Amino acid sequence: GAGVGAGRPPATHERRRHQGVGGAERLRDRPEAAPLPAGHWCRYGRRSIKPLVRDRCVVREILAVRRRPSSVGLYDVYLGVRHRLHDGEPPDHVAIVMTERDLLADGAFETLASALGWAFDYGADRVTVSVSVLDTAVVPALTRAFSSLETPAPTSIRGPDDTDAADAPIHVNVGLGGKAEFAAAVRDLAADVAAGELTPEAIDETAVTDRLVLPTEPDLVIKTGEERLSDFAIWQSAYAELYFTDVNWRDFRRRDYLRAVLEFQDRQRRFGR
Repeated sequence: GAGVGAGRPPATHERRRHQGVGGAERLRDRPEAAPLPAGHWCRYGRRSIKPLVRDRCVVREILAVRRRPSSVGLYDVYLGVRHRLHDGEPPDHVAIVMTERDLLADGAFETLASALGWAFDYGADRVTVSVSVLDTAVVPALTRAFSSLETPAPTSIRGPDDTDAADAPIHVNVGLGGKAEFAAAVRDLAADVAAGELTPEAIDETAVTDRLVLPTEPDLVIKTGEERLSDFAIWQSAYAELYFTDVNWRDFRRRDYLRAVLEFQDRQRRFGR
């Protein structure tokens, strides 16, 4: 008679290989909240990651994720490992562009606090959050909400009437549009020329940049929802890499952030050339 294993395909290396992390589709389809029990970790990850464990960045990602809440799914782990093994440099300065309506959703500020943590976890040393507003009357309330937000680094907050440059690792811009910021810099230059402190010939890119509220240029600009920059930093983002996602801010997750960073790492920046 037929044995117990009759009719089963041989357990070849090729068959086992599909159970590893390389099966992105298998991991992506798992729910985000899927926990990381030992059995699943062995089945989906250990066989494929074993040849890579010599690399400290991979080990660091695995250990860090296993200490995090169970809401971190295996697909997040997969993207995190890809990011840490990627030859491309991650963005130093990440900008997140949103509207006041994005912040009205339940959990919007909790998502933002998480996103700030992800940015610093995955290589950024500066983050700008720009919130466009239709009614400036909401600016004080939003400013108070941002002031009470728990952030992973010192934060500066600027509104529509502020002119002082922001120099903290995290900069929050509430209602200060790029056009208004640029116009204010031009007025400042004109005043210096009129006072004889500056000649028109001496005005260059640096002279303009030094008079902006946001003096540093973002490397990566992330915009959720609709594909538009909402009047964000028209001078500073001239050479930034733009990433648009149709994921609304209330649904933005770690994997969405990592997708943006990985796309940045895949691109070849030309800076206008």
